[in-house]
Formats: sequence, C-alpha cells, structure tokens
Amino acid sequence: MKMNGLIFVLGFLLAFGAGYLLLGNSGGEETQDAPAPQATENSSPEASDSEATDDSNSNADQEEADTSTEADVTLDADTEALSRNNCLSCHAVEAAGLDGGTTGPDLSNAYEEVEGKHGKPIDEFLQEPTSAVMSTVIEDNPLDDAEREKIVELLKEVSELND
Repeated sequence: MKMNGLIFVLGFLLAFGAGYLLLGNSGGEETQDAPAPQATENSSPEASDSEATDDSNSNADQEEADTSTEADVTLDADTEALSRNNCLSCHAVEAAGLDGGTTGPDLSNAYEEVEGKHGKPIDEFLQEPTSAVMSTVIEDNPLDDAEREKIVELLKEVSELND
C-alpha cells in the first residue's frame, strides 16, 4: 500500500514538472511586449550620404551600418509574432539574436530542416504539426494565417542570413 502511494506521488510530481516544462510559465512572459523598432537619424539615404562626408567613417562603413539597421528593424517587427505566440518560451533563434527557452530546438535553421524531419514544409507543419509536443501546443493555441505567415517569413530570413 505504501508503495502505491509513493508511486502515485512520484507520478504526480513527474507529470506536473513535465507540464510546467512543456507549457512553460505563461504568466510572466505574456505581459512583456517585444521592443518597438527604433528609427535612427541615419535611416534615410540622404542623411547617411551627408553624414558620411562630414564624418571620418567611410561610405562603406556607413552603408554596412544602414544595412544592419534595416535588417534589425525587419527582424524586430517580425519577432513580435514569435513573442505574441509564446514561441520564445521554448525556442531560441540564435541566428537572429533571440534568446528563448531551451526546451525546444533552436529555430535558426527550422525553415530548411522541418521538411526533412517532419515530411512537410514549415508552413504546413505549423498548421498541423507531426510532433507530439507541437501538436499539443498548436492545438491549445492555434496560429492564425497572418501570424503563421509572419513566423514563416522570419524563419526564412533567418535561414538566409545563416547561410
């Protein structure tokens, strides 16, 4: 009789812990908004040209800074979809500089790798996942078409940057 009680308690603790890890602590992360993209004085082509001649920086350095700013703004705007849908509670996207959870795999190469692992492109996978964990997550919180498209586009951009 004592053994059955012990098994029950251990089973409960394991199930509770697994549920916490899989579903995460959604209380704290839902209130955090992704940072809004910041416009800089150097974002217009005219500003970057005039500042490049006034500054000791070369045009090549200025163009490189403008390009990285534009890429960061695009990624910042698109990462909101990952934040709103709690993707980052389990997954990181290291190639985009997004720290996230460690429960799920890093999504830096997901755009290219999901089809090989799950037999369908990432867009279809996010509609009907073939993994048990993601099936449960998506079933409990399905992505609408616009959010899914933003996530797929972000993962495509990250994949291209990662090459």
